[in-house]
Amino acid sequence: MLTPAFDLSQEPDFLTIAIRVPYARVCEFDVYFEGSDFKFYAKPYFLRLTLPGRIVENGSEQGSYDADKGIFTIRLPKETPGQHFEGLNMLTALLAPRKSRTAKPLVEELGASEIPEEVVDDEDFDWEIEQTPYEEISESALNPQCHYGFGNLRSGVFQRLQDELSDVVDVKDPDFTPAVERRQKRLAAELAKFDPDHYLADFFEDEAVEQILQYNPWWTDIYSKMTAFVEKSQEQENHAALVSFSEEEKYQLRKFVNKSYLLDKRACRQVYYSLIDILLAYCYETRVTEGEKNVESAWNIRKLSPTLCWFETWTNVHDILVSFGRRVLCYPLYRHFKLVIKAYRDTIKILQLGRSAVLKCLLDIHKIFQENDPAYILNDLYISDYCVWIQKVKSKKLAALAEALKEVSLTKAQLGLELEELEAAALLVQEEETALKAAHSVSGQQTLPSSSEASDSQDSDSTVSSGNEDSDSEQDELKDSPSETVSSLQGPFLEESSALLIVDDGACRNTAIQESDVSQGKPLASCRPLGPSGPLIEELGEQLKTTVQVSEPKGTTAVNHNMQEGDSRQTPNN
Repeated sequence: MLTPAFDLSQEPDFLTIAIRVPYARVCEFDVYFEGSDFKFYAKPYFLRLTLPGRIVENGSEQGSYDADKGIFTIRLPKETPGQHFEGLNMLTALLAPRKSRTAKPLVEELGASEIPEEVVDDEDFDWEIEQTPYEEISESALNPQCHYGFGNLRSGVFQRLQDELSDVVDVKDPDFTPAVERRQKRLAAELAKFDPDHYLADFFEDEAVEQILQYNPWWTDIYSKMTAFVEKSQEQENHAALVSFSEEEKYQLRKFVNKSYLLDKRACRQVYYSLIDILLAYCYETRVTEGEKNVESAWNIRKLSPTLCWFETWTNVHDILVSFGRRVLCYPLYRHFKLVIKAYRDTIKILQLGRSAVLKCLLDIHKIFQENDPAYILNDLYISDYCVWIQKVKSKKLAALAEALKEVSLTKAQLGLELEELEAAALLVQEEETALKAAHSVSGQQTLPSSSEASDSQDSDSTVSSGNEDSDSEQDELKDSPSETVSSLQGPFLEESSALLIVDDGACRNTAIQESDVSQGKPLASCRPLGPSGPLIEELGEQLKTTVQVSEPKGTTAVNHNMQEGDSRQTPNN
């Protein structure tokens, strides 16, 4: 038999069941309803429901069939008019008949004795039990700390699927790793992964983060409508109608196998805590992708949830928030504390909307993991069981869980990553850079108006320097003038003395003087007779001595010697 697609809706006095049975033999169908039981048969389809309220056969029931759509619509009266049937969208919980909660295992050997509903105390333990041969039990089965999965009901899975699960979870060999050791390794891995540069980059350049914060996911509008209903003092039960499921989600619900879970108080608390952790990761993923799932969606959810990647167990709500905040700032693309707070507030809204909203989130996670090759195993360990279990949870418990989450606060200092110190140091560096830029801009502005003054001062300095250079050149000329004078006097006299040594019949040609006159631009003097040579030679000798006394350069001694010889030679002629 095939289980058909079905949908339930209600009015104050009637319950409507729509059953889609394409290609069925509509000429032969049976409908049975009494109390909370409902059965429908049309070959090859069979549907059996356990309703959350009682219905009655009083002649007002109606039925119709749409041949084009292949849908049977059955309208049944409620036994108590005006009663609200809760959980009509929890399709998996409606499929199986109501059974009492017992410790009976979900899988048992046929013919085995029934286990009583009451849990037997140790004092009343029946020692007359069936004995079985001894079988060696693995260490993981003996150690309760090495359990994991939904309600910590699984163990030994990784021994069989080590290759498949090695890329899904971060903990190595979880079957033999106690919970305390898992937590220590997780904290160490988070500290090693934290990147201060990445965090500060998102902290200062937060344009993309601000855009993400402005996004409104699907639960935002529903929460606003619920708030409006609360203000109008309407009943809480009507809020479930605000959350609707698509046909694909309804198909997912029909595929689940309905079963009961026997959880003790500690395991039940652990299931609620892990639910918060998973929802936090889902809220972050939905917001950063703006509802458009991608290939990284499965990685983001399982990486941000220590429950899924480290098989973490929790003792309080605050530890869940701290762990989630640390992982948001260590692993994903956008690492900002505002995203942590936003996901925290979104999770509170989802829990306040009730189990329908929580179930919708879990179905979305289930679909994401199912389409991811390694992550699908997490559906078997956690998400599938959550999708079945949440349908039987009362919304009041989820509301209480939301209140407990709302009372918890989270600060950056509690994350243990020294965020405040990093931000303070970065802000200090930023202020120093800003001050340096301001100083450079001020100095640049001062340089522009003073440039003309500087040019004037440079001109004046150049004038002064040129004057100084002139004065220095004059002083140098003055310093060199004696030697130049001596040389200027010495040169003509030497040439003249040498010229005077040539005597031709009592007449001489003063070539040195002529040359000096020519060099000075003077006209040449005609040769004239010297007359008596004695007085002239003596006069020249006296002038030469006077010049030699001022400066005696090299060769002066020789000149004087020649002059004396000339005098001695020409004296007898007088």
